Amino acid sequence: MNLLELRGVTKSYGDVHALRDVDLCVEPGEWLSIVGPSGSGKSTMMNIVGCMDSPTAGSVVLDGVDIASMNASGLAHARRNTIGLIFQKFHLVAHLSAVENVMVAQYYHSMPDQAEALAALARVGLGERASHLPSQLSGGEQQRVCIARALINYPKLVLADEPTGNLDEANELLVLDFFRQLHADGTTLIVVTHDPEVAALGDRQIVLNHGRIVRQIDNRANARVPVALTPPGGLS
Repeated sequence: MNLLELRGVTKSYGDVHALRDVDLCVEPGEWLSIVGPSGSGKSTMMNIVGCMDSPTAGSVVLDGVDIASMNASGLAHARRNTIGLIFQKFHLVAHLSAVENVMVAQYYHSMPDQAEALAALARVGLGERASHLPSQLSGGEQQRVCIARALINYPKLVLADEPTGNLDEANELLVLDFFRQLHADGTTLIVVTHDPEVAALGDRQIVLNHGRIVRQIDNRANARVPVALTPPGGLS
């Protein structure tokens, strides 16, 4: 069974169509890369899959449950229990230490466990930086705190929005190596990126343009799967 299925998903803001009749399936353990120009619908798709927004039409089945018509409370519950989120801009709480930022995710899921949070930081190479504030950490270290926070509740799906966009080359390699480990461990990954080298690491790429999937690329077979192009329809 697929972990995620989008069927006929449309998202409209008045006359603007951010997504238009999108069909997509993601298998458990798959690494899917989402690429496309600015305004193509990538952020809108991530917000819907990440239970931060609802579609105007269509179904979104996540781990066997259709989340498309859920209210805010239901979406928050699904997000807490199924999804780990990694953001380009980190979104760490400035006055909390690294370990406390990880424990925030535990608090909203079940119960904070400092020992478990420390172990999560050690896993991403930050065991000795656990007491540091975000302002005392480099960009790469902050991103690794985000990864530890995203994984602390053992999500079935990890969503990463431009996870290397604010990193230098050395820290980008560290983060991507960790993504490879997650993938090897069977974690399902969906990564939005503008970087073709990052996109090529996934099992499969989808290319969005004007709210539609216009092309799929099977990186495993290095084969392109054509999808009919459609006229421009809107922005995200």
